[in-house]
Parts: sequence; structure tokens; C-alpha cells
Amino acid sequence: MSRILIVEDEEIIRAAVRKLLQHAGYEVADAGSVEEAEQNHNPDQFDLIISDLRLPGAAGTALINRAPNTPVLIMTSYASLRSAVDSMKMGAVEYIAKPFDHDEMLAAVESILARSSSDTEASQASGHSTPTPENSDPASIMYGQCEPMQKVFTLIRKVAPTETTVLIQGESGTGKELVARALHLMSPRALKPLISVNCAAIPESLIESELFGHEKGAFTGAVSARTGLIEAAEGGSLFLDEIGELPAEAQARLLRVLQESEIRKVGSTQSRKVNVRIIAATHRNLKAMTRTEEFREDLYYRLNVMQIRIPPLRERRGDILGLASQFLKRQGEKMKKPDLTLSPEAMRAMERHGWPGNVRELENAIERATILCDHDMITPALLDLDNSGGDEYIPETLVEGNNEQTRAVDADSANDLSLEDYFQHFVLENQDRMSETELAQKLGISRKSLWERRQRLGIPRKKSSGN
Repeated sequence: MSRILIVEDEEIIRAAVRKLLQHAGYEVADAGSVEEAEQNHNPDQFDLIISDLRLPGAAGTALINRAPNTPVLIMTSYASLRSAVDSMKMGAVEYIAKPFDHDEMLAAVESILARSSSDTEASQASGHSTPTPENSDPASIMYGQCEPMQKVFTLIRKVAPTETTVLIQGESGTGKELVARALHLMSPRALKPLISVNCAAIPESLIESELFGHEKGAFTGAVSARTGLIEAAEGGSLFLDEIGELPAEAQARLLRVLQESEIRKVGSTQSRKVNVRIIAATHRNLKAMTRTEEFREDLYYRLNVMQIRIPPLRERRGDILGLASQFLKRQGEKMKKPDLTLSPEAMRAMERHGWPGNVRELENAIERATILCDHDMITPALLDLDNSGGDEYIPETLVEGNNEQTRAVDADSANDLSLEDYFQHFVLENQDRMSETELAQKLGISRKSLWERRQRLGIPRKKSSGN
């Protein structure tokens, strides 16, 4: 049994991660700071350390040197993404951005432990071939018994060992990041970092600096030179999620990376070679975006060398109950309700539902029902699927032109808006004259939250010169 040390000063987060890992079968200890970890434990005797970046006293990165024989996974936030890059340079094996979901954390832990085990075996063996983690097969990372998912798994196994650029197509919530992780873990780059970037979650004014780095004085606030995420992924893989949201200038820079394998930092006149495999993902129709000049056609063809399409959950009817069973078991253990089952009516309701939010929506429905259930049987009422889209769901990728008008709130019911109705109504009414930053400020939310709600409600972001 692998031993994991969690170092996190926020008790709620520490307890949640501890329970998650314990339920997954790991032996777990925890501490609130680096000093407490050293006083109560020997950090170098663990198989893995998971540490927050910002801690009282010494930073989490201090554990990299204080426990040189133990891999360190750094937890950070998108606001601290630059610090995450520095952590990778200091020797952290990987970082994970908050907020993260359970699958993402477990997949990261499993891949790090598998790589660590492979390193040990490789050092003991006489050969020098690159080991492949045993659990890197896509079937061990994602669930999929239906024929469409089996075809996805077959394609992943074929393309992963190559250096080919991959474009992952799929609606929000289908598991695009899990596909990217499987591609990385089955590649010769598995022992190097996989760095994931959500292009829509980083402010447009910072995206070039985050990806390519910048020199000191390149812009206001650039008080020192910074390494970009592409350079931090040297030798490994860079996963660019929601590539369709990349601004035009960043698209041109990325094209050079794909064509010449080199980058130039913002404010620099010098280029340098990089050895990085690009994996991109989007829920948008990039081909259609090239016709409206929202996305560069030459970049599209560079990215679309090999395309992997993940089917939406409504095309995977045979997997719905299997996924629900997995989520129910996990949530039942987490909520200390291990005997929960789905009623026949609940199973039928799930099979009929359209699942506009795909696997993520299914997981959320199970979690909500587990919390609300007072007995051992989950009923359709607890799943609350009636008003979530049903069989009338229309995929986001098919919403074009003025179709947004059909989503607008009816004027007769304008005085009885829910929070989501209000959000939808406000965005549709103002997005033509406001930038994303202005919309977020008016709504009192972050730009990242604005993007996430757009995805959940199926409101594509309009590109304009004002955004």
C-alpha cells in the first residue's frame, strides 16, 4: 500500500483530500505546514507528498529538497500558475490546479506513483528502454464499455506512442483531459511532465506570457523574467484545453511552435528550441471558426493531424448505468452511505435523460442524490433530471447565428427569474457590447466562472474586436 503525505493549511481541503485517498486504498498522513510535517513525520519515507504551494512558514516547494527521494505534487490555483511553473523547475513532479475534481486528483496520484515505480525498476534493470506505467491504458483511466468508447481507446493506443499532434473533440464534461492524460502516459514522454492549460480560464492579456514566458520589463508589472508553460513542459506534453478560445496573437505564436519547434518569450528577440508534444482539445467546431476567421486555418491543419472525438453521453447509453454505479459507490463511501442503490425508476430516468452536461452532469446528479437520500434507495426525484435538458438537448456545437435568441428568457416570466435564468438573460443581452472582463465584473464573478457557466448553459462566447 502506497503511503502519501498531505501538507495543506486549510483543514477542509486537507480533510477532503485525505478521505478521497483513503477511500482509494492509500495510507495517508497529513500536516498543516512544512515544519509540522517534519516534526510529526519523516517526509522522505513516503511514496508521494501532496503539498499546497502557499503555506504558513516555508513554501510547499521546500519539501522538494527536504525529501529528495520522494516525488512532490504541488497544488496551486490558476492565479498562481507562474509559481507552478517555477515549482516544476525546482523539481516538483507535477502540479494540479485548484479547484480539481476527484478523478483528476486520483489520476495524477496514480500516474506519479506508477512513474516512480517505473523509475525504480528501470534503475535496477540493465536495459535503458523507457518504461510504460501499468495503469496507463485508457481503459484504466476512463470508463467505457460501449462500442464508441472502445473505438476511442483503440485510437488512443495507436497514436499515443507517436509524436503526432492530437486534437481532441468533445462537448464539455466528456472527459477530454482524461484522454490527454492517457495519451501522455502511454507515450515515450510518460516520465516527463504533462502540463495542462485551460486557454479560456487565463485572462487574454496574460495568455501569451503564461504560455511563452516573458522577459523582465516586457510589459507593466513584468519585474522579472518568467519561464512559460510550454518551456516548462520540455521533454513532456502540453495539453491546451479549449484551444478555440486562444486569442489571435497567441495562435500565431503557437503556430510557430508547431512548425519550427521553437518559442520566443514576450519582449525577447531571441528564439529557443523546445521539445514538447502538443495535445489540444475543444468543444467548438474549429473548421467552422476558420471560415469566420475566428481561428487560423493554418493552425487548424497543424493541430488536426490526428483527431480523437469523444462521444457525448447521450451516444453512450450503454455506459450510463455503469458510470452511475461507479459514482454511486465512490459517493456512498465518501458520505458514509455504502448501501445506497438506484431504484428501477431512477435507472430508467437516467437512461432517458439527454445529459447535456455529459459525464460531469451525471457525477453531479449522483453526488446530489447521495447527499439528499435519507434511505438506501435513490429515486428519480432525488436525481432531479426533469428540468435539466432531457431528450430535447441540442449540442453546443450546433448552436449557430441567432439561435441564442431561442434561449432568451420569455418576457412574460422576466419577473420570476432564477439565478441561472438571470445569468443567461444578462449575457445574451449584453455580450455584443461588453467584453468578457466587463461581463464578469458586472455579474460579480471571475472570468473563469463566467466561462464555466457559459459551458454549462450552452452559451457560446462570441468573438469580436471588442473582446
